[in-house]
Amino acid sequence: MSATHPTATRNLLADAIGDQLDSGKIEFQTSGDAEVATCPLNAAAFPSAIAGVITAAAITSDTNATGGTIAKVSVQTSGSAEVVAFPVADIVISSAIITAGDEVGVDSFTYAASL
Repeated sequence: MSATHPTATRNLLADAIGDQLDSGKIEFQTSGDAEVATCPLNAAAFPSAIAGVITAAAITSDTNATGGTIAKVSVQTSGSAEVVAFPVADIVISSAIITAGDEVGVDSFTYAASL
């Protein structure tokens, strides 16, 4: 039998993640960890969790990307400590190939604490 968490606990977990990301960033990276583009998060990056899910407030676009092929995403604190990471296959993206100087934006970002 797998462990499950009630909604209140999932909210606490999701809010803890969100609180770490205030003034943080979403960094798109190559397979070798090189930055392709970075989109800053707001000072209050995530409102309170609902049903164990946090949804980011508006995210600032990177208007001058470094460029490269995105292989993964690293969501980091303001001090560049990684909090959440996932492969590019887990996101919806128009193209994983970014040219230097391109604008890269994030339409939405949600995080769900596991049941």
